[in-house]
Amino acid sequence: MAEAADFQETSPSPARRWLRRTASALVGVPLMACLIGGPAQAAPKAPSGSRTVDVSLTTVTPSTPLKDDKLTITGTVVNKGRQTVSDAEIDLRVGPRLIGRTGIDRAAQRTGYNSVADGAPVGDEFTVKLPKLASGISRDFSLTVPVSELDLGDDGVYQLGVSLTGRTPSAQYGQVLGIERTFLPWQPEALEKKTRLTYLWPLISTTHLTSETGSDKQQSPVFEDESLAEELAPEGRLGQLVSLGRGLPVTWVIDPDLLSTVNAMTEEYEVKQGDDTVAGKNQDVAKRWLTDLQSAVKGREVVALPFADPDLASLAHRGKNVPGSLSHLQQATQVAESTVETIIHEKPSTDFAWPVDGAIDSSIVDVATSAGADKVIARSDSLRDDLNYTASAARPIGGGTTAVVADARLSKAFQGDMLNTDTSTLAIQKFLAQTLAVTLQNTDKQRSLVVAPQRMPTVSQAQSMARALGGLKAQHWTQPMDLVAAAAFKPDTSANTRIPSASEYPRDLRARELPVEAFQDIRRTQEALDKFTVILTQMDRVETPFGRAIDREMSTSWRGHRAAAAQYRQSVRENLQVLTGEVQLIKKSQITLSGQSATIPITVQNRLVQDVDHLVLRLSSDNSSRLSLDDKSVAEQPITVKGGHSQSVKFDALAHVNGQVRMTAQLYTEDNKPYGEPMRFTVKVSEITPTVMLVIAGGVLLLVLAGVRMYTQRKRASAQEQPGTDTDTGTEPGNGADGESGEDGPSNGVQPSGGDAGGSDPGQPSDPTPDTGPESGKPSAPGEKVDR
Repeated sequence: MAEAADFQETSPSPARRWLRRTASALVGVPLMACLIGGPAQAAPKAPSGSRTVDVSLTTVTPSTPLKDDKLTITGTVVNKGRQTVSDAEIDLRVGPRLIGRTGIDRAAQRTGYNSVADGAPVGDEFTVKLPKLASGISRDFSLTVPVSELDLGDDGVYQLGVSLTGRTPSAQYGQVLGIERTFLPWQPEALEKKTRLTYLWPLISTTHLTSETGSDKQQSPVFEDESLAEELAPEGRLGQLVSLGRGLPVTWVIDPDLLSTVNAMTEEYEVKQGDDTVAGKNQDVAKRWLTDLQSAVKGREVVALPFADPDLASLAHRGKNVPGSLSHLQQATQVAESTVETIIHEKPSTDFAWPVDGAIDSSIVDVATSAGADKVIARSDSLRDDLNYTASAARPIGGGTTAVVADARLSKAFQGDMLNTDTSTLAIQKFLAQTLAVTLQNTDKQRSLVVAPQRMPTVSQAQSMARALGGLKAQHWTQPMDLVAAAAFKPDTSANTRIPSASEYPRDLRARELPVEAFQDIRRTQEALDKFTVILTQMDRVETPFGRAIDREMSTSWRGHRAAAAQYRQSVRENLQVLTGEVQLIKKSQITLSGQSATIPITVQNRLVQDVDHLVLRLSSDNSSRLSLDDKSVAEQPITVKGGHSQSVKFDALAHVNGQVRMTAQLYTEDNKPYGEPMRFTVKVSEITPTVMLVIAGGVLLLVLAGVRMYTQRKRASAQEQPGTDTDTGTEPGNGADGESGEDGPSNGVQPSGGDAGGSDPGQPSDPTPDTGPESGKPSAPGEKVDR
């Protein structure tokens, strides 16, 4: 750690310090002219070795000091050279007051040390002395100086420099070996007309939900992975945005899809794992985040974007000519309000459209307002002003539409890598300096300033944003205002209201847009969904998840991720195809039709968990002259199939000529649109005439009579061969004289009609009337009565 500054030494008199500052200021007149916007002057060349030591700043506290405050600056120095630095001293330098926003930008671009622009050290008593600093070694330091010792003059932005002076073996004289600069906004007295500042606080994420549902009865949602849970955790990106934004004067800008997805995570859900799914386990994380969000936004202004934050520029440039594309934007806008209000219990504003990076042209404005929004969040690097001051954000651009123009410098202030504390600290101080510079441009005129940061700030970016807004809490030159009020703020009549042409749209942004193929895929998926839902008895169970999945296919978050976007669209389409395939015709092989008339059964299977209705099954014959259906070539029947069941439908067919006929079965919706694939099969017609039937019947009759005759003859022969036959009377044993059957006789005996077996005429069979009592040993054939 750096040694603490020795504050016990006698400090120079105020007069002496004034003379030293005056001399530095007089020498630096040419540079000051450059900083205030005068003719550019060449700055003196930086002395050799001014980048030997890297100086970084960790904190500047307070970031916006008042008269009685003490300014503390902490940081780190690292020897990047090959030689050891001796007699090292860390000093604080106050540069000249910077005039205007351009002066701040120019000062931020300077690199090496300049004795004129960087000024002299504040004083030896505020110097931190370090021991030898070997090559590659780093040391932390802390400088604390009373603000009164800085000799700050008029209100404005001052440049602060922290430098390290020392010696090396190759240079035995003291010189500045490294310096880092930042900005100090100086406004000790509150201004009467403060700038009204609106800061957007976005809660937006990428797509996490698939269009699938779980196999359970509750149809649990299926997530791509558990990455959303990481964002929702207290230390995650979304967790930090909620906790940081809770106490800040911001306008919450929320994507309803994020709320809907997190809300789905609070119940049972599944997560894809290869080709399977596993149960999700982060319900508590989702519940806690939603609870924290509800508390953070209570009573605050909330702006709801259209569901899934659709890419308005892509839609305007690539999708509006694809039929049905604009209707998706309207649907996404319609569900936004109800989604947000239902989940966080705050009624949002849905009047705002936010194109990517605030870049607009006439087509983007037309598309953005087509769904009902009458306010477009633009940015000043798209809608440029030719003014020497910063105009208010709101301005009418025609057709009842208001462009809310966010300041480009402030909106892009925290887009870099804010993990580096030095970068973050410099960005914060520059942000605060720019807001003061805007206010000081014209203190007699109050203006409105809007900041629209990146859509999905990282954790470090969000923390830097929060620290910057925290630095404005003193409200000496700014005053918070919500977005709705900013849009209604009195516009500046001198501000630009001309909407840029399509040719002025940034090329790098256009190159990252969704392709036309994306909107064509969306149209095909929507058409398939429309065909499917009309047959469902509970269409909302399919229409809602797939409709929202189609909205996600248009999300701004797909910019720069074309392959991933195409894969997501394909997965939605395939999932829908799987569902529609659950209602299908059962395949048939070739069937044979014998006779002039018959019925042809067609089976419809429904493997969904809900009933299907409003379907028509149509069967057609390719050759109605050979096989017709109710004397027509086509027949149809309405059909309803319960969930998990199959339904067989029978069609009456009439054959006319023998041969094969191709048949086609096809399901249709009630609006006469084909549903699913047709099922084709062949019917083999084998017609049988009445004459042939008579011949066959006669043959069968002869076979039966012959069988009876043979049975009678065998029975008679068997009776004659039995012992104890009464030859005198000519009667069989067991028969009475009157011919009635006795108890011992055959139960199925047949009384012959005359003659013996050997003399009977096979062409004239007897007409027996057999006994078919219950004791018959062969009840199947001999006892049946056969007609001639």
